[in-house]
Amino acid sequence: MSLLVRYHRSRLDRRSVAQLFTPFKGALEYAPVLEARGNRPLQMTFEDQLKILTYYHLEEHSSGRHLLQVLAQEDFAATHIAPPGGIQKSAFFEAINSRGLEQMIHVYEDLQKQATAKIPIAKDISGLGDLIAVDGSLIDATLSMLWADYRTEVKKAKVHLGFDIGRGVPQKVTLTDGKGDERPQVERLVAPGQTGVYDRYYQCYKNFDDWQKQGRHFVCRIKATSRKTELSVNPVDPDSHVFYDARVLLGTKSQNQTERDVRVVGCVFRSKTTTDSAAKWATCSGANWSSHSAINWATDSDPIWATFS
Repeated sequence: MSLLVRYHRSRLDRRSVAQLFTPFKGALEYAPVLEARGNRPLQMTFEDQLKILTYYHLEEHSSGRHLLQVLAQEDFAATHIAPPGGIQKSAFFEAINSRGLEQMIHVYEDLQKQATAKIPIAKDISGLGDLIAVDGSLIDATLSMLWADYRTEVKKAKVHLGFDIGRGVPQKVTLTDGKGDERPQVERLVAPGQTGVYDRYYQCYKNFDDWQKQGRHFVCRIKATSRKTELSVNPVDPDSHVFYDARVLLGTKSQNQTERDVRVVGCVFRSKTTTDSAAKWATCSGANWSSHSAINWATDSDPIWATFS
């Protein structure tokens, strides 16, 4: 459970709700109007919908029906969260499942801009450029959901997130089917000039070449067995975490070898890895990025191989 959830669950009252939704006011001012599709008026506005969804995740209700029951029976939820006059079950689920996508995208993008403008980049990595951690994960597609296995007839959804490491906030997000490949989403999540931070799933030599051509920097953990053709080897301090540092071509010649050289660094941490030590290691290695997100994927004494441009 996140710190935000723990804080607001323990102090959820009229004042905390107003404080929580203050950033939404500017975003909603220019949001597209949510209009009724027929002659019947809407039972809840998009602002009502935002409040209800936020309340659902803060309180961790077990299902959509449970949420509706709370909105109808509990005084606080009925007064400060639910629409005036309440909402019927059929109208609620119809609105949640089929309306508000355009407005939600607008609000997300506006809130992201607000956060980027107000939150400074962390001082220890402020000189390393825009660092964007990228990953994908299956998500709850509805308020009431049982996790599905990977059968072809079962519908699933996956969210792909670009996370701004320096500011600690999400930057961009895309949605695909549950089996959607994560690697094609990189061009949507990481802009030219930014540095993407990836786990081993994103290791693809063609992508490494394409990203460099497009001006997208990258830090990607790679397999220790990756074939490397050394072009130059940099000296390493025997007392540091780094045991290998070289410019190489990755892959097998005439098969899948990279056209452009990349820098590969191998390191090992003999104690619990921290963000601070990882950032210092990246800075000392002369990189223009911080690899602490990649390093945190390893346990004590595990060797880590990372490539970057």
